[in-house]
Amino acid sequence: AEQYEMTGAPMGDVPAEAAVLVGDANNPEAVSSPAWWQQFPKRMTIVVLCFFSFLLCNMDRVNMSIAILPMSAEFGWSPATVGLIQSSFFWGYLLTQILGGIWADRFGGKVVLGFGVVWWSIATILTPFAAKLGLPFLLVVRAFMGIGEGVAMPAMNNILSKWIPVSERSRSLALVYSGMYLGSVTGLAFSPFLISKFGWPSVFYGFGSLGSIWFTLWQLKARSSPNEDPEVTEDEKRHILGGSTMKEPVSSIPWKLILSKPAVWALIVSHFCHNWGTFILLTWMPTYYNQVLKFNLTESGLLCVLPWLTMAVFANVGGWIADTLVARGVSITNVRKIMQSIGFLGPALFLTLLSKVRTPAMAVLCMACSQGSDAFSQSGLYSNHQDIGPRYADIV
Repeated sequence: AEQYEMTGAPMGDVPAEAAVLVGDANNPEAVSSPAWWQQFPKRMTIVVLCFFSFLLCNMDRVNMSIAILPMSAEFGWSPATVGLIQSSFFWGYLLTQILGGIWADRFGGKVVLGFGVVWWSIATILTPFAAKLGLPFLLVVRAFMGIGEGVAMPAMNNILSKWIPVSERSRSLALVYSGMYLGSVTGLAFSPFLISKFGWPSVFYGFGSLGSIWFTLWQLKARSSPNEDPEVTEDEKRHILGGSTMKEPVSSIPWKLILSKPAVWALIVSHFCHNWGTFILLTWMPTYYNQVLKFNLTESGLLCVLPWLTMAVFANVGGWIADTLVARGVSITNVRKIMQSIGFLGPALFLTLLSKVRTPAMAVLCMACSQGSDAFSQSGLYSNHQDIGPRYADIV
């Protein structure tokens, strides 16, 4: 009946080669089911690839947090110089946040995200050479790395706004963002081992080279939208179109309209507050463990893993809770406010307690609880772009 409904043709008109798939209604054993990988939704392939791009993003970002300890000893850098090096990444990162969204609308999210991964992977590999040439070269390379990573988030939002229906938005975004936290876990866990065995340059060569593997898979399997992908089934395409805000490429951006909305400014302020804490912890946590708590290099790297591992787990828990609340009739606005309240008030509490504790174990526990509650932000402000401006989610 489904076949007749979709094609308007009686079952007898089905070509012979398709009869094997249709099968005999009187003989169920004759039906040939597609292989499991053929039944895997194509939209989830896109989500998984975005997940791994964000995993690489943070692997390549946090390796400097560990490598800076032996590098500063080798090159004689002061704490002020170390801070300058750590901040230079954000010089480039800031430049491409908005440009990444504009480029994604013009050229497609697939092209922009692929460009970003290749760009920052090359910059990662060049980092040891730049450090040995001198501080100015290192600052430039780190800024260049930030340029590449700056396009990742807007490009990903552009792609998922086309691929993911509203009913799956929170958990899909939470899964992608959990790739960032698992990237921190992986980078912080493996960097001390690589440094102790092969020297600090090895973390940049090793992590940077992984981008080529991801880029190959991305080129083979990803498309900017379902309409461009011949592998998407009609059923899946209807499911996506029925629950997402599909959009044509944006020819002009209504900046005045966007910036006149209080919800946009609430999102901007929320991002500022969230990133202030998150990036300080991401950048300085290993140094805090090493210099304040007196852990050695290996201990600093391994104990830094716990907060980000907690974050990866609770990001997905928060995504599931958010989608469940939406499915039960709670308004999307209220769901975002609930999730973000946990994401802000939790870290505020535990980081305040951190200043009071006296033992390393309690300090690590406070860090883990802080980041675990912070993970609920992925179902709050980080999902809100597609709620308030789905057509311009990448720009917002």
